[in-house]
Amino acid sequence: MQVQDRAAAKPSKPRIASYAADAPSESIYDEYHDQKPRFWDWFSNNLPKIIIVGFIFISALILIILRNGGDTAALLCFESVSKEMETIAYPEVHFKDIEVIRDSSKYSIIKAEKWIVVAVTGTPTEEVHQLTKIRGWRVVAVGDSETPSDWDVKGAIFLSVDQQSALGYRILNHVPYNSYVRKSVGYLFAIQHGAKKIYDADEHGSVINGNLSTHFDVELIGEEARREPMLQYVNKHSRNDRIIVNPYIHFGQRSVWPRGLPLEDVGDVNPEDYYGEVYSGKQFIQQGIANGLPDVDSVFYYTRKSGIEAFDIRFDSHAPPVSLPQGIMAPVNSFNTLIHSPAFWGLMLPVSVSTMASDILRGYWAQRILWEIGGYVAIYPPTAHRIDRTQSYPFSDEKDLHVNVGRLIKFLISWRSNKPTLFEKILHLSHSMAVEGFWTSQDVTFTASWLQDLLAVGYLQPRLLSLELGRQSAVVFHGDHKEFVPLKLPSVHLGVEEAGAVNFEIGNLIRWRKFYGNIVLIMHCSGSVNHTVLGWRMLYGRIFKSVVVVSEKSNPDLGVEYAEWWQVYKIFPKIFERYSNAEGFMFLKEDTILNYWNLVQADKSKLWITHKVSASWAKVSLDSNSSEWYFKDGGRDTVKKLLSDLPVHLQIKYRESMDEKSFVVCSSEVFYVPQRFVGDFVDLVSLVGDSNLHHEVAVPIFFLAMDTPDMFDPNALSNSIYQRGGTSDALSYYSAEVHAVHPWKVSNESDFVRLLKAMSSGDPLLLEVL
Repeated sequence: MQVQDRAAAKPSKPRIASYAADAPSESIYDEYHDQKPRFWDWFSNNLPKIIIVGFIFISALILIILRNGGDTAALLCFESVSKEMETIAYPEVHFKDIEVIRDSSKYSIIKAEKWIVVAVTGTPTEEVHQLTKIRGWRVVAVGDSETPSDWDVKGAIFLSVDQQSALGYRILNHVPYNSYVRKSVGYLFAIQHGAKKIYDADEHGSVINGNLSTHFDVELIGEEARREPMLQYVNKHSRNDRIIVNPYIHFGQRSVWPRGLPLEDVGDVNPEDYYGEVYSGKQFIQQGIANGLPDVDSVFYYTRKSGIEAFDIRFDSHAPPVSLPQGIMAPVNSFNTLIHSPAFWGLMLPVSVSTMASDILRGYWAQRILWEIGGYVAIYPPTAHRIDRTQSYPFSDEKDLHVNVGRLIKFLISWRSNKPTLFEKILHLSHSMAVEGFWTSQDVTFTASWLQDLLAVGYLQPRLLSLELGRQSAVVFHGDHKEFVPLKLPSVHLGVEEAGAVNFEIGNLIRWRKFYGNIVLIMHCSGSVNHTVLGWRMLYGRIFKSVVVVSEKSNPDLGVEYAEWWQVYKIFPKIFERYSNAEGFMFLKEDTILNYWNLVQADKSKLWITHKVSASWAKVSLDSNSSEWYFKDGGRDTVKKLLSDLPVHLQIKYRESMDEKSFVVCSSEVFYVPQRFVGDFVDLVSLVGDSNLHHEVAVPIFFLAMDTPDMFDPNALSNSIYQRGGTSDALSYYSAEVHAVHPWKVSNESDFVRLLKAMSSGDPLLLEVL
């Protein structure tokens, strides 16, 4: 799904108040007295002000001393915190002052404890008709800008975009018009009308036997509640400590993995050695399995597909539910999930990430907060059936998953907060996730609006449970082991044998992701990037930690930053600071193609550059009479000044490989800087300052000052094709056997498709994203 421009839909929307009330203004000056006081009277009366002014003056003086005194840890910390606060503001919300929002529509008289919320787009599906026939449940169907205005299903409450706007919720200022994430409006509507249980449904999924009580624990207390304990995964695994599980294995499918499972964990297909147990009653989020087409990602869909025949995968309906303890997570989606009221806050669908990632990121976010109230997620046997309609599964829409989900899980498990209430912890976590780059400041604001809307529609936030997160897990003694051996059901249409491992192509993708997963790619694109930036992010974003695109033409909507090619290195310090936890940084100019599959044996602790590619790396004499471009406009003097200004430790390194009268010019279209050299690189950029030193002159000087060429990785990028000027047909010299190829011009979508076809000889999965 694509997010539609809001101006296109033009629904009527009431003005909604902002979440932070304006603070009352106060005068900072006292009125003058008619008579001038004596000095000591004046001093006594103004003593508090004098102390405050003095404190500000001393603080400013200390900051100036720190800034002039060198690169101290205190200054770095101060600047880092200041930068973070400037970039992503922390919302100020007064949760005790939220006014009630009352429903004035015709539905105001409807009250029910059990609700089904479903997003609808086209004409009503047969599955939605079936949802309305589930006894005891109310259905609210949430439309978007593409839903027909005459959408109607008997027994369902339909909320069109215009009707949603009239509800007065704060989140309406943030949700996109053409997206299923408008379900957030439906969740609030259900809560406002008495919901205690909400079933998160899909318009293309049917409930098995038309009964949600067949497997789900609809009641957590009372006579109908589960009385026996539930099986629970244990933190200590026979092979290693793990933080993520594939629940599909428990239900009989070892070769299938859910959307949102980190690709590096796909190969762990062995069943549990044993389980623990937990008392029932706190399984506030209940994830159901779906038969037919389960919730799988595009990697599974494309690599396991046999021709055009539809998937029809079955799970063990007799396997017992299994719960997740603190410290272990599993993907949770938005189309077959039962949520109880203590976890209603966890229904918020983030709006700044792709639609294929929104519910999965929500699920991990909610699991972490669930621990704060003593709740847990439980996975249930098949409760729904989805038909595979053999529609396209866009890999690019899942980029936020494959790139970030493994890092997100580790972050969430280590995250801590000392905020005093649940909603304050939720807001704190959303802000922390934005700072870490898992979503943007838009979702921080959205979270603040969501929490206020919950209170405004009558939701009472649960109390925190006083417990020690991260404590040592209780040992499950042999006598307490609970045995359950999952069935090994046949996985039809998988195209591979179930041998406990994924196929060759997926194995490669996992291996590349492990190698590049904490490296940031900085990519410079020339000209207009409107038709290429998403393609580059899709291509390289599958394996790198993040792809930062810079260009002579910035585009905030596409996240493209401004940087001129001839001095692009000057933007590096800002990016280094932004990704301070990265293992290293790769630079790539768009006309150079990186065959990433050939570099996984390189040493990530060393510098990489094309110093062994003769067409790229050339030694030049400073006393030469050459009229080359790098000697023009004072270039010779700029180089001499930089070399003379090098700090002692960097100058010594430089002189180990270069004499006083020589320097190197390198095309510098591809290189790698590990984290241990980032400080030196930043210092060298600061030495250049405002000087007009070209990128192709500056970068090789930086490299030779940071380390000697014999200490660069001797193999990385050495086997590259470099054609000066190139030919009009790059296919004539492209090879999947080398490290990099230059040049290859990509200026539009057709050029990009041509490139992917060529690169698919080294990465066959690229054919699946065309």
